[in-house]
This record gives sequence, C-alpha cells and structure tokens, in this order.
Amino acid sequence: MRQRVLDHLRALVACDTRNPPRGGGGIDALFAHVRRALPGDFVVEIEDLGDGCRWLYARRGDDDGPGHRVPLVNVHIDTVPLDPGWTGDPFALVVDDDKATGLGACDIKGALACWLAAVPGAEEHTAPGRGATSAALLLTSDEEAGSSLCVRTFLERHDVRRRPVLVAEPTLAQAVLAHRGIGTATLCFNGVAGHASQKRALDDSAISRCARFCVRALDHAASTDNAIRLNLGRIEGGTKANMIASSCLLRLGVRPEAVYDASEVLDALCALADPTTTQQRGFLAPALPARRSDRTVDEARARSRERADSLGLEVGDDVDFFTEAAFFSAAGADVLVFGPGDIAQAHTAGEWVALRQLNAVAASYGRILSGARTP
Repeated sequence: MRQRVLDHLRALVACDTRNPPRGGGGIDALFAHVRRALPGDFVVEIEDLGDGCRWLYARRGDDDGPGHRVPLVNVHIDTVPLDPGWTGDPFALVVDDDKATGLGACDIKGALACWLAAVPGAEEHTAPGRGATSAALLLTSDEEAGSSLCVRTFLERHDVRRRPVLVAEPTLAQAVLAHRGIGTATLCFNGVAGHASQKRALDDSAISRCARFCVRALDHAASTDNAIRLNLGRIEGGTKANMIASSCLLRLGVRPEAVYDASEVLDALCALADPTTTQQRGFLAPALPARRSDRTVDEARARSRERADSLGLEVGDDVDFFTEAAFFSAAGADVLVFGPGDIAQAHTAGEWVALRQLNAVAASYGRILSGARTP
C-alpha cells in the first residue's frame, strides 16, 4: 500500500496545478492520471466551468440522492504558488525515511494518492459474490483561488442531504468536526486632496480616516476576545507626504466561530467606518457546521461525530482554518474534514507530509471503501 501511495503522489506532484496561474495543462495531466488509475467500471464526469475551474466526479454504484451511505471524498487538486524559499524542484517528489516533500504533497495531493491507492486494496478484500465496492470521488481545481465555484456548482446539481462527506485537508489523519467561517471585504476611504500644510489635512486625509477606522475595528474585535479573528490584510493609498490623500484602500478579513455569521460580523465592522466610505464584499462562507433551518449547529456536529465513529476515524480538535466542508454542511451533508499532513506545513517552502500519516489515511480509506458494497 505504501508504495502505491508514493507512486501516485509522485505522479500527482509532477502536475503543475498552481492557483494562480491555474494552467490547464497541469489539470489535464492530473485528471488523466486519475482516469488511468481508476478501475474501468467507474463512471467519470468532467465539468469545465471556465477560468481554470474544473471538477472530476468519479463514482461506482448508486451514489446519488439524499441519505446515501457511501461517503463522498472531496479533494482539491490546486496548490498555492511557489514560496520564494523553495530549493530544488518542487514538482519532483523527494522521499526520505519519514516524509515526502513536494508542492501539494501536504495540501492536499497526499489525500488523493491515498484514495487512489486504497481503491484496488479494497477490491482485494471484497468477499466473493458481494460485488465491487461502491465509491465516490470529487476533485475540484479552485479551492486555493477562494472562489469555490466548483463545489458550489456541484452542490446545485447533486443532493447531499444526510450523506457522509469527507473533505480532504491536512488534519493529522484525524477527523475534524468544526472550523471557523470566513468573510472578506474591501473598504475605500475617500478624502479631499490638497496641500499637506493645510490644517484640514488631519481630518480630510483618506489615510487618516482609514487609520481611525482601523483603531475602532481592532477595539471591536478585542471586545469579542478576538472570537471574530479580524485581520487587516492590506492598506494602500496616497501619493506623497506633502499631498493630502484623496483615497485609501483597505482589505480586511474575519474568521468567526460558528456562533457568528460572517456577513453580520462584516456589517458590524463596516458600520464603524466614515459614512463616505464605500464597501465591497469579497469571499463569504459559513463555519463548519453551517447553520440550517432544519437542524441546529450542535445537532449537525453530533451527526458528524456519529459518522466519524461509524467510519472508525479518530476525532481531532476543531481547527481555525477554513475549508469547503462548510458548503457541504450548508447543503445538509454530514461532513468531516480528514486528511494526511499538518497545516503548519501547508503553503510553505519545502512542503512535506509524514509517511506514517499517508499510511494511516490510506488504511482508513481502504477500510471505508471495503465496507460499502454495490448490490
């Protein structure tokens, strides 16, 4: 099993799927490898949504419809751009005694390698006369872009209510039940241009107005004991020290706990800005579990915990980073975040994944697949 995992991971890492630039050739190569690796009785659907947003949906058995028991495994195949600290070839997997190093090895091509390796292993353990294992895999190519168009569109076309879904992210080979939501916004502060010697510069500078807002926003975040996780990501504006700035742009983000709605958090923050400030919302997504009218967050968490127990997965701590599991939860699925790797290694130069975690996740996928049979 270990050698199968590493063989697949080597081929997957060799595919350049950075996002951006989202080049089509790397996605084509990765999808081609997956299609070659899948047994011939899988039905494969590939959808191109444009701008590098593509999915591959592979399934065997009757897997669609609410309440289906076969877990859908979702893996995003895109990686972040190269960190300047990379040395060596990031697209050539390097394996030593305890880890595998390569771009995307941790986040999150390692999980796909585990799943591809587990499929034939599950077939080897199929009891005579019971048929091939049911399985479902969804690959998406735009998670790192922050658009999530692939997952959102997939969920518009497929009913996942009460279905177990495993969303692959680096979770130390443990099942994660909850994470924070996310919301971003861009604020444009307007000033009145002029010579900086004028008394009104203190009030009319767009940068000054932005700075005062930042103080109020930070105080507001502190009043929540930083539960909303405010980040002032970028400030840009002005021209010279002797010119009153006529405009200043601020990009900010929040990552609130499940008890908060990201949109409502942004509303409260933006209300602290000067009335002349213009606002534009960016990426918005719920926390995991997502709030729904037909069940509470606590009920959703309890159902996901039951799914983890039934699949034999160890439950880990909640995490602060966002995943697309929230969209599946909002659609009514019973969702777990599960994969090999440590988030501390993601998006870094020399990204790596521990071999023992690859082995653990491949074994878990194999056990899960072996327990789901087609009629």
